[in-house]
Amino acid sequence: MKNLKYLLSLILFFHISRAQINFENYRLVIRKTDEKIKIDGILDERTWKNTAIADKFFMITPVDDKKATQFSEARVCFDNEFLYLAVIFYNNSTQGNYVVESLKRDFSFNKNDNFLLAIDTFNNQTTGFTFGLNAYGAQWDGTMYDGRRVDLNWDTKWYSEVQFDKEKWVCEIAIPFKSIRYDEKSKIWGINFSRLDLKASEKSSWAPVPRQFPSVSLAYSGSLFWEDPPPNQGNNVSLIPYSAENLSQENSDTQQNRLKFGGDLKYNLTSALNLDVTFNPDFSQAEVDQQVTNLDRFELFFPERRQFFLENADLFSNFGNKTIRPFFSRRIGLKAPIVAGGRISGNLNENWRLGIMDIQTKKYLDFKAENFGVFTLQRKVLDRSNINLLFVNKQKVNKSSELSDEAQFNRNLGIEYNYFSKDNFWNSKLFFLKSFSPLEKNQGIVFASHIEYQSITWNWRIQQEYISENYSADVGFIPRKSYNKLEAKAGHLIYTKKEIQLLSHGPSITQTYFFDTTWNNKDELTSIKYLFNFKNRSRFSIGFQNQFIQLLSDFDPIRTGISLLKAGTEHRWNNFTISYDAKPQNRFTYTVEAVSGGYYNEGRRNAILGEFRYRFQPILELSSVVNYNQINLPLPWKNNSFWLLGVKANLTFTNTIFFSNLFQYNEQLGLWNFNSRFQWRYKPASDIFLVFNSSEIGIPSVSKGWSLTLKINYWLNL
Repeated sequence: MKNLKYLLSLILFFHISRAQINFENYRLVIRKTDEKIKIDGILDERTWKNTAIADKFFMITPVDDKKATQFSEARVCFDNEFLYLAVIFYNNSTQGNYVVESLKRDFSFNKNDNFLLAIDTFNNQTTGFTFGLNAYGAQWDGTMYDGRRVDLNWDTKWYSEVQFDKEKWVCEIAIPFKSIRYDEKSKIWGINFSRLDLKASEKSSWAPVPRQFPSVSLAYSGSLFWEDPPPNQGNNVSLIPYSAENLSQENSDTQQNRLKFGGDLKYNLTSALNLDVTFNPDFSQAEVDQQVTNLDRFELFFPERRQFFLENADLFSNFGNKTIRPFFSRRIGLKAPIVAGGRISGNLNENWRLGIMDIQTKKYLDFKAENFGVFTLQRKVLDRSNINLLFVNKQKVNKSSELSDEAQFNRNLGIEYNYFSKDNFWNSKLFFLKSFSPLEKNQGIVFASHIEYQSITWNWRIQQEYISENYSADVGFIPRKSYNKLEAKAGHLIYTKKEIQLLSHGPSITQTYFFDTTWNNKDELTSIKYLFNFKNRSRFSIGFQNQFIQLLSDFDPIRTGISLLKAGTEHRWNNFTISYDAKPQNRFTYTVEAVSGGYYNEGRRNAILGEFRYRFQPILELSSVVNYNQINLPLPWKNNSFWLLGVKANLTFTNTIFFSNLFQYNEQLGLWNFNSRFQWRYKPASDIFLVFNSSEIGIPSVSKGWSLTLKINYWLNL
């Protein structure tokens, strides 16, 4: 409690609150229409001539103290089924070709001329939805959490169309009310519209946003005022059945041909609280993970991509921080297939959010059937802050005598406080976790906190973590335990005032310490960087790192099985880095980083890490990852070098037909992988997938196989 009181006092002492003027001063009235709106990108309906206009956008970058040079207009209206938007983006000061990657969904924000909508349907400045389009009509949608973060893995049903010429581009959007969650009694939502124009190298928004924040920061949204309240959703039931046929072969085994049926059910308990049920789910259409060269001692994190886990995902997965996650949904179904699952998630009212999840896996090979249960409750406090409670349970089903006590269950109970200031400059987190298990060696605790400040010119953060030796989280992501961590970082940006290409530059420094639980130093990292940001959105940086590591266990420094460094040995080295991100307006874009310096056991490491892209817009985007590591170590390793190569071709015939091919070679693992994925979105949120996977891996043992899957799903509103 003393630590909690200290942290809160520190926040209140340093925080100087600025009134959030946008919500009162940027107000847009939405009215109901009795006219049928045709979504064609042609704004010829009478309704669009009579609606209120959000215009006179403010520039966010390169500067945030004046009006945008490129003019924009946004309009909104609604009927009993849809929320409609019409947006016109004029090219009044800069002419040229539009910049887009392709027609693929969920495009990269910084590499496309685009429009984004952010809506805060509960007016809490913390959670919401975002929708967007690039200039050629590719769709972009996600859920929002922490007031400015977006989860693009979420996918829902909506309609859009884009028309463009040299003078302007126009987008028209219809979002079904059944596709979002909101408070039917509320007559005010938060809303903002943003535009990125790469021709002019300008980002702008209707309600002004400081340039250090994303354009969809809910703390800076304007207000959408409903003269008539949004419609009652009524019964909102969606059935999404699927069928999938899979042909596969592992090593020299006999080919297997399996036919699967299953599906998902979505039912709104209220307009803001949703029930999701899945039966015999199949995730074969999920995109494969990108290979990485792993020189780290600890497990790597890969994000969740399976649709069932994604709506309101922040309620479950945002507890903790990036290296302390008591719940990580990718642990479920990793060893044994999921039989069925259910989730209740959403808002109880403007102050309370609830999440309940229960998933059952079946017995598979040597793995027992297991049940996974999660309960989370969130309470809004102050203006934009919240307190969260989380309980996670992993339980063996049908316990048998051969199961050890350790295998029966693993549970985690946690409480967390998240603070966000009105102006978004300050944020902090404080959380406590306790694990439970039949064995005392798996009963431990976690205590962690941070406080961060982010202004236009200054950014600093102080972070602390403690994980006891006995803490365990079978359904979490905890790559390291039994440590105390202290970290501090600070950065400063100097903005140029002259009309030159350099926009800003400045240094940053990070100092990190890892101690064991008795405060003996185990790891230490000092990182110094100097960054240059240019007005054309390119970036250049140089950096220096000094690293000290005392190994906690035996470790192979190149992870190829040659030999091991002994636990307790100490290693210290320096390295230098230089990196450059090319401007996104060019058809050929790239990111390159060079690393040179020391390594474990007085060795040396030189590396070139690069990503290269070329677009034949909007039909074809070619991209590649080319990483090369050269590591020189004493005997028995000697000189080692390995490549990581990835080549991807995204072919987008239309904004509903996608064909992607990914080839990866990881020399460190002796792995070859090929993934080919065809997707036809024949109706909104309804797809046909044809997916081919082939892989061969040589470390730790030789294994190869392939699979071909045809999957069809259909989103049916009942």
